[in-house]
Amino acid sequence: MKKLQSRTPSQSETIKTEVVCPNDTNPMGILQGGRLVEWMDIAAAVCAQTHAGKICVTASIDEVAFRHPAKIGDILIINARITRAFSSSMEVLVDAFAKKVTGTTKILISEAYFTFVALDDMGHPAPVIPVKPVTAQQKKDYEEAIIRKSVKAKRR
Repeated sequence: MKKLQSRTPSQSETIKTEVVCPNDTNPMGILQGGRLVEWMDIAAAVCAQTHAGKICVTASIDEVAFRHPAKIGDILIINARITRAFSSSMEVLVDAFAKKVTGTTKILISEAYFTFVALDDMGHPAPVIPVKPVTAQQKKDYEEAIIRKSVKAKRR
């Protein structure tokens, strides 16, 4: 079997931008958590599929944290980056930020870890390309991913 070349997290980093519209909010004009998670999942899927070069499906979403509300008219910047690849799965960290149209300050409103599984043409789990962390933060995320995976396995 041919050894897969590694890729850096920056090669698949994905940035998704959204505007919070009235149909995305509750009656108080605050972004619904489910809508935000949907957008985060899309960004994470694009990141995973770009890294793997294959169709990928969401296996789990862990540690979703809603830190601040976003409101109608806010611009959301959703950043997805792979932290580590395992045999057929990948962990993707997604951070969501909000900013006012007239402002420049971004506020972290949510973050979560998504796990994706790559699929072959028959819909079975497929090998994924290893991650090669480069920056200090990428190396830290890479090392911590194995700990999160172990903790998750123990919970099962």
